[in-house]
Amino acid sequence: MTQAGVQPTFTEKLFDVMDRIEYRRITSAEDFEDVSNLRQKAYEKAGMHVPDNGGLFVDEIDFDPQAHVFGVYCDETLISSLRIHHVTPDHRVSPARNLFPKEVDAFLDAGMTLIDPVRHASDPDVFDDLPALPYLTLRIATMAIEFFEAERCLSFVPPRHVAFYRRVFGSKLVAGPLINCPGYNIDFSLLAADVPNELPKVYRRYPFFRSQPFERRMMFAPQEELGTMPLTIRPTARYLQAA
Repeated sequence: MTQAGVQPTFTEKLFDVMDRIEYRRITSAEDFEDVSNLRQKAYEKAGMHVPDNGGLFVDEIDFDPQAHVFGVYCDETLISSLRIHHVTPDHRVSPARNLFPKEVDAFLDAGMTLIDPVRHASDPDVFDDLPALPYLTLRIATMAIEFFEAERCLSFVPPRHVAFYRRVFGSKLVAGPLINCPGYNIDFSLLAADVPNELPKVYRRYPFFRSQPFERRMMFAPQEELGTMPLTIRPTARYLQAA
């Protein structure tokens, strides 16, 4: 809350938007259909490849046991989605590895645990009203980093987005750009953030990325551990900021 006549900071504005946000695990056929439609809308806007499987924007690794698909909802409307891959030396399912196998395997062969956030899709119609949407969506990746105790967070992104990931997450360019990537029809570069060194800096600059342990547990713990799956998950960063 800001004083009268004082312009709110970017962080304050984002916290205000966050009060309208909830995260949901995507598990039902109906939810996957909504996510597929959102991906199609976002990717066609970005000039990305349309799949050959009848135009469906859901693939088999959406259902990989170490993949987690989420929707971000504002006022109960789906506005963005992200899929998280928990990549380990003995489970190497990773879209980033499909494009950059040598570089990703180097991390895994060193015994590292990785987070690979992919399938980032945001509704292009809401950007004018919610310019902070990339932050609210990628906050899911910071929660995954902590829950799975990852050493690196990967990002394979178009070259025009490299500066954003460098500035916000301290990511370093690992490889690329790879021109006209098969299956995507656009160029990609691979970045990686050194989590132990960079995450504390991220939290200091952007406190809205922080989360409480119970929020991370509701996001990523297996159903057998939780018992009842949560319908929605509200962000906890504001509570940490107040504390």
